[in-house]
Amino acid sequence: MVAAAGAGWFGWSDYQRYLDQPIALSAEGQQFTVEPGWSAKRVADQLEQQGIIQKRHWFDVYARLSNKAGGIKSGEFNLQPPLTVPALFDTLVKGQTIQYSLAIIEGSNWKQAMARVASSADLKHTLDDQTLQSADALMSALGETGIYPEGQFFSDTYAFPKGTTDVEYLRRAKKMLDKVLQEEWDARAEDLPIKTPYEALILASIVEKETAVASERPLIAGVFHARLLKKMRLQTDPTVIYGMGDSYDGNIRRSDLTTDTPYNTYTRAGLPPTPISMVGREAIHAVLHPLETKALYFVARGDGSHQFSETLEQHNAAVRKYQLKR
Repeated sequence: MVAAAGAGWFGWSDYQRYLDQPIALSAEGQQFTVEPGWSAKRVADQLEQQGIIQKRHWFDVYARLSNKAGGIKSGEFNLQPPLTVPALFDTLVKGQTIQYSLAIIEGSNWKQAMARVASSADLKHTLDDQTLQSADALMSALGETGIYPEGQFFSDTYAFPKGTTDVEYLRRAKKMLDKVLQEEWDARAEDLPIKTPYEALILASIVEKETAVASERPLIAGVFHARLLKKMRLQTDPTVIYGMGDSYDGNIRRSDLTTDTPYNTYTRAGLPPTPISMVGREAIHAVLHPLETKALYFVARGDGSHQFSETLEQHNAAVRKYQLKR
């Protein structure tokens, strides 16, 4: 009995020392991946094979006694010293995985956004090139049949763990767009000439393309609202360029302004049929909270900002000064 008690005490002491002792990690740390569906036993097998843990029997004892074995998350983990077995389990259970990131750029069109998704080395690719290049096939794959993809993915940088698929990434960006658009729509200013959230998204995409100066967005939105209220055409170059598609070579000519397309706001009144780019919250907010202004025109100064004018005469003078340089 004394011998048994002594052996039990020695075993328990060895178990406690095992839990207190840091596991074998290099000073730089070590990456460890838990694949989806792995059991705690499979995780322990891999940890042992990679030399991260020793005394596997004590590891299994802790897994059973702590009731944490069933909570291990899948993903890629960056294990940094010092790390004990209990701390290791906490890391695996909390899902503190290595995060990768990919941005949907404000002002990019849907084909440009899909090209970034296709070229990402961190996403798991399940959509082929043909699907990513077809508007109908892409949205059908995301369960959004009948929706044109332009403007439908919120511009932001998204962090995600290893194993995230391109479909999961795009559904997340689509869900975020819907959420932000609805939040901003519900808090919109009164008496706006736009009547639906989708119209707000269309106008926001135009504002997004017109300026990269954040402070100008509410004023540019105000100009567009003023023109819509007066039944004036928007006459905005980014819509013309979007309507030109692949024929746009970096230059916009007078003949392009008079060539009719569904997106040419020089030849057609009102908003174009769809958004023309991806947008962020700031552009949506600007459109739904425009700055009240008497300005009906604006022209680029050449430094990223714009000159705003109330009359056509003032606008023409600004064009001569900033565009024609005379």
